[in-house]
Amino acid sequence: MRAIILSVCFALLFNYSFGQADNQSTKNISIGFELDAVPYIFQGYYASVWVGHNHFRYRAVITKIDTPDFILDDGFTNNEIRVYATIVDYFFKPDFKGWWIGPGLEYWDAKIQTDAKLNTSKYNNVIFTLGGGYVWKFYKNFYLNPWVAGHLRIAGDKDVIVDGSTFETPVIIPEISVKLGWHF
Repeated sequence: MRAIILSVCFALLFNYSFGQADNQSTKNISIGFELDAVPYIFQGYYASVWVGHNHFRYRAVITKIDTPDFILDDGFTNNEIRVYATIVDYFFKPDFKGWWIGPGLEYWDAKIQTDAKLNTSKYNNVIFTLGGGYVWKFYKNFYLNPWVAGHLRIAGDKDVIVDGSTFETPVIIPEISVKLGWHF
């Protein structure tokens, strides 16, 4: 259901951007995909598909990541987060290369345990994200995309009770990574 809602939001954003388009401007459409390194390092996955027009790129993202224990508060483990996101990026140069910045909305569906691993508690959050990076095309339309982002919890669970302990979901979560992508 969440994936359907995000897909509808993505389609509406994309459709709205072409509401005033003429035949010439629709020829500047590009489609691509990206894979991100960090989730794979932490036993997860990341996939993003996007459609770009002029300087704007509209992305749909699905991610799973197991937060490393060294990042969690003492006493907690197995923090698995599934992320569903829609993001709109703006590129300062044409052809989807160089510097970009983009806001988006994310839904985080997660579960966590204490070190005792007696029970698993589920929680979810709605996140506003703002990121930016640099797309470097190294061969035709293949590119590397180092990026940073800040994620702000705007709704959802703040305190998660598990095995009698309270896990407080962070208000702000920084992130840094590198993506590999291609577009046509």
